[in-house]
Amino acid sequence: MLKRIVTFLEPHAISRLVFKQNRYFTPSIKCIRHYAAPKRFYRRTSILKSDGKYEITLDQRKLKTPKGNPFFVNSEPLALAVAAEWDAQKEKIQQSSMHLTALCSTAIDNPNKLTKYDLVQHIINFLDTDTVLFQSSETDELYDLQIQEWQPVLEWFCKRFDVKLEPVRDISGPVVSQETKDVITRHLLSYNFWAVHGFTFGVEALKSLILTLCCVERHISVEKAVLLSRLEEEFQVTRHEVQI
Repeated sequence: MLKRIVTFLEPHAISRLVFKQNRYFTPSIKCIRHYAAPKRFYRRTSILKSDGKYEITLDQRKLKTPKGNPFFVNSEPLALAVAAEWDAQKEKIQQSSMHLTALCSTAIDNPNKLTKYDLVQHIINFLDTDTVLFQSSETDELYDLQIQEWQPVLEWFCKRFDVKLEPVRDISGPVVSQETKDVITRHLLSYNFWAVHGFTFGVEALKSLILTLCCVERHISVEKAVLLSRLEEEFQVTRHEVQI
């Protein structure tokens, strides 16, 4: 069910200009759409192998992407994980809870027509603002914690990829050489298009290319990567609880 709410800045004079704070502006319209979650229409989920690829079935129906393309993946474990997301839905389908389905659909549909190189360049840009490279300049306790938790990860990363990265304690930002970016770019380009899509999701979620690569290389667990990306927030929460 679609509900449409239209809000007018000037409902009684929509056709005329409104004078406010010595500036003229035209009234705008805001449209907010609320979509009701669709009801679950299937009883069971399964996977089907066809031409070396795996498809997901909902009863006898094959799953499709938002653009209507056939939904398929090249990995059986991934297909099972996607099927599990659909099987976990209750009376209504909460699409926001199906992250793997959304990620795979984006890779298949590629709505922005991005190439693998486009995605890699987007990922590399995160290196200049990587969470691990910005250390606290105010709180000694937080700084000590960052040194304790982040520094070993950063040292491993630099040794693994034979690059040099130095963290900073101010807002000027770290200096990341083009040579370092080229090394990481070549590494990311060695993955296929689907994998790079996965990297994009991980980097955007963690706000850290360093933590994402450490996780993919199995140097740290997913849980550890998330915790390290939220180190400052967790520190502030803990300190607040202690004060209370």
